[in-house]
Amino acid sequence: MDFTPVASLIDRLTSWRVPWAEVLVMHHNEIVFQYRKGFENVEEKTPIRENAIFNLYSMTKIMTCVAALQLVEKGDILLLDPLSQYLPEFAEMQVKKALPNGEVYYEKAARPITVRDLFTMTAGFSYDIHAPSIKEAVERTHGKLPTREFARALAKEPLMFEPGTHWNYSMCHDVLGALVELVSGKRFGTYLQDEIIQPLGMYDTTFDLKEEQQSRLIPQYLFDEQQDKAVRMDGNGFRVGTELDSGGAGLLSTVNDYAKFLNALTGFGTSPEGVRILSRASVELMRADHLNEMTRPDFSWDHMYGYGYGLGVRTHISPAGSGSLSPFGEFGWAGAAGCMAIIDPDSGLTVMYAQHLLNSQEHYVHRRLRNAIYSCL
Repeated sequence: MDFTPVASLIDRLTSWRVPWAEVLVMHHNEIVFQYRKGFENVEEKTPIRENAIFNLYSMTKIMTCVAALQLVEKGDILLLDPLSQYLPEFAEMQVKKALPNGEVYYEKAARPITVRDLFTMTAGFSYDIHAPSIKEAVERTHGKLPTREFARALAKEPLMFEPGTHWNYSMCHDVLGALVELVSGKRFGTYLQDEIIQPLGMYDTTFDLKEEQQSRLIPQYLFDEQQDKAVRMDGNGFRVGTELDSGGAGLLSTVNDYAKFLNALTGFGTSPEGVRILSRASVELMRADHLNEMTRPDFSWDHMYGYGYGLGVRTHISPAGSGSLSPFGEFGWAGAAGCMAIIDPDSGLTVMYAQHLLNSQEHYVHRRLRNAIYSCL
């Protein structure tokens, strides 16, 4: 396999808007290609180092959904259970509606939020991390906002639609993290460490960095159109509390560390060392297309053409629709600063791509990268 086209694409991206980029490709459990280029610190022209730590943002969601599926496997929860069976604050939800004249009113939800709605982004939540109830909870907890308190605060906000009737990218997986915390009896971050991260031999994936890891956390950038350059913008705006283990966007990691987790999913839930984090049946359920006639029109991002939405992941359902060289059933997700996962059990392919640029140019980068990689197999 000759990955020259992938290296050339990375070179092109890092000479364009992306300060640095790194890609790791595994095929049948072997690293067949790894390449990094660019500057982790643009101002000081510091080359991107090995084992740099960065924000995963929404690629956290994949691990959150795996954690919750573990509880499904144990019989602790069911996808069709009402969420309020576990988190009672979600029992009496209000739905925000509007009259033809634009007047807003509120009505009691006719349908309960189910556990499945959390996985599939159909609960009716928004992604307004600064909603009034959340801001109040941040102040009341003196900036800590533990995961369960976050869920209680979100439950006070009205839903955007009746649960199950639309797809909307939202804080569903943050609530899913709170559900895992409640049902398991462990803090969510502790559960991930005990049940996924440590068993897979991962050392750099966490919500809270140790002192040694802090030195490897690299700058984050935002591309400023007016200045025509990347400007530094550190911090994770989605983690609004110091004790919020954000299942939607809170983890930090390295390329090699998170690739271990992704590759276990490529192995239908089992790592090359024999550590099983999910059953094959759960991985198949995860990558099944869970959209229906009501929700499919909402999943309309142009870079997702030809993809459905599974349990927290995109899943390839139409090569003709996507124009992607990847096969049916390839799945994964991405993060706000541009990292992306490709998980392909049928091809034995795992890809971990990383960068650290908000307004990540995802529409341009990810589809091109995926095709370049598959062209090399």
